[in-house]
Amino acid sequence: MNLAIIPARSGSKGIKNKNLALLNNKPLLYYTVYAAKNSHFIDKIVLNSDGDEILEYGKTQDIDTLKRPIELAQDDTTSDKVILHTLKFYKYYENIIFLQPTSPFRTYKHIDEAFLKFQEEQSNALISVTEYDNKILKAFIMSKKGYLQGICNNSYPFMPRQKLPKTYMSNGAIYIIKTDLFLKNPTFFQEKTTYYIMDEKSSLDIDSTKDLKKANTILQSSL
Repeated sequence: MNLAIIPARSGSKGIKNKNLALLNNKPLLYYTVYAAKNSHFIDKIVLNSDGDEILEYGKTQDIDTLKRPIELAQDDTTSDKVILHTLKFYKYYENIIFLQPTSPFRTYKHIDEAFLKFQEEQSNALISVTEYDNKILKAFIMSKKGYLQGICNNSYPFMPRQKLPKTYMSNGAIYIIKTDLFLKNPTFFQEKTTYYIMDEKSSLDIDSTKDLKKANTILQSSL
């Protein structure tokens, strides 16, 4: 049995009431709820939010809703705390599928493909990623003694980019983890954490009005 958790805080600095902001005449939250409801591997969906308006919308979508306390709705509240709060009320699910509503182009097919990969590889966790410019490996950081050192090692900064390994960035769209392992060590990065690669468009994360306009343009151009 797999539990999908959708976190949707009411406060947002970039876009006011972001999770209900309209994207092609539908609330941003709609796209993640739709993807979760159409996945073949999700048995229960719970929307965790501090906002009454968000929770009311969740009820219209025929999914479970859970109100979080105000102390878990701050700018610095981390995902692990939201998940642990949810698991107090939703027990006995083997896996957690964590879906942030700021990824409207993550579809149910992405969720299903990611879960199959997680399952087939017998992984403990999965994080969705997008390919990232490997030039980052040529960067330096400052050592404790105030000298330069390579961000990864001292060879990469001087290697041709073509010889550097590929790099990937978490896109925030899909996180999967075994529940028992998360309860023991509440982080998505576990031993045997695999990945699911998504393209740039599917990885678009809505953080600002500029992102929202870009997403609207993409949707309208596809009609």
